[in-house]
Amino acid sequence: MLRDHWALDPTTTFLNHGSFGATPKRVLDAQSVWRARLEAQPVEFFVRTLPSALEHALGRLAEFLGARPDGLACVPNATAGVNTVLRSLAPTWSAGDNVVTTDHEYNACRNALDFAAAGAGAQVRVAAVRFPDASPEQVFDAVLAQVDDHTQLVLIDHVTSPTALVLPIEPIVAALRARGVAVLVDGAHAPGMCPLDLDALGADFYTGNLHKWVCAPKGAAFLYARADRVASLRPLSISHGANATLRPGQSRFRAEFDWTGTADPTPWLCVPEALDVVGALVPGGWPEVRARNHALCLSARDALCDALGQRRPAPDAMLGSMAAVPVPQTPHLPPSALGLDPLQEALWVSARIEVPVVPWPMAGAERAATATGGHLVRVSAHLHNAPADYARLVEALLSLTRGPASPP
Repeated sequence: MLRDHWALDPTTTFLNHGSFGATPKRVLDAQSVWRARLEAQPVEFFVRTLPSALEHALGRLAEFLGARPDGLACVPNATAGVNTVLRSLAPTWSAGDNVVTTDHEYNACRNALDFAAAGAGAQVRVAAVRFPDASPEQVFDAVLAQVDDHTQLVLIDHVTSPTALVLPIEPIVAALRARGVAVLVDGAHAPGMCPLDLDALGADFYTGNLHKWVCAPKGAAFLYARADRVASLRPLSISHGANATLRPGQSRFRAEFDWTGTADPTPWLCVPEALDVVGALVPGGWPEVRARNHALCLSARDALCDALGQRRPAPDAMLGSMAAVPVPQTPHLPPSALGLDPLQEALWVSARIEVPVVPWPMAGAERAATATGGHLVRVSAHLHNAPADYARLVEALLSLTRGPASPP
């Protein structure tokens, strides 16, 4: 069974790969080897081993992403990548400027955008993406309608977190570039889920997680800058790289991002192992990994919609390896002590099913007009999942959403 390649608890039906990923055993073993080398002689490791090892890892990642190696930097997660770009660019904004995002943007990154804009006196404009009636054309039109001559940046998800939509970033990036507007793609979920060719895409900046669908250890993510935008980025922590003597062939960009202070670099060094391990689990390599996960995601969505009496909330082409489906309100369920949605907590307590249930629309007045209201259950599909996992979810959801039986 493919699930045997992961260390997942066999008593859990794990349908939430999208939140924190899950790392295969062989990749964890590789990380243990790297950590043993680090602890055996830390100075040897950081000073003599790490530079070339990191160069190799970023080279392999660049091939996977269709990116120039000298345009890639290591960051701990995509949220840090978004913050890095915003903190670098915000000093160039002023009152009267605006920045644009959508009402499906990940909450943490929306908070970062609001913070950066407020400090510069700029306005945040929000494009309303319809859900469940999503379409690529509607997303494109909604985003471009918010752009004017004072727009300094558009922050857009490649794959939205709450609604799991794959947005049409290629035509959006092309249209914005033609207008001279910078674009930052928050690709937190995209690497390993969607085929990527970052150099061909042409976005000013792109950031993505590698602990999710690539299945690298937690703490592995990247930030990409187009060749003409590299000089505009500085890391969140300014450190020795700002004035270090450059090694032959090393750029100031890489010197600054490769060393921001002492940290555990092993998640990034394990990226080649993750690419190799996951890509070898099915005969067709990564294209088949993506295709299998997409097909399993669609079948899970259809099973949930049929059982819950919901129409398909998005075209097949706007889904990758996740899908979000509206679920009925469940006022009879007790609140969660952890602050989770009561239905999410009940699924875990009653059936050992780990799956996120999120409120929709999200908080915020500008989001309220774009959805029907209620809650969404968001399912993920990776190689460790199987159709039986979603059948168990359907059964548990039907039991919990019907409510307590009426007295005789």
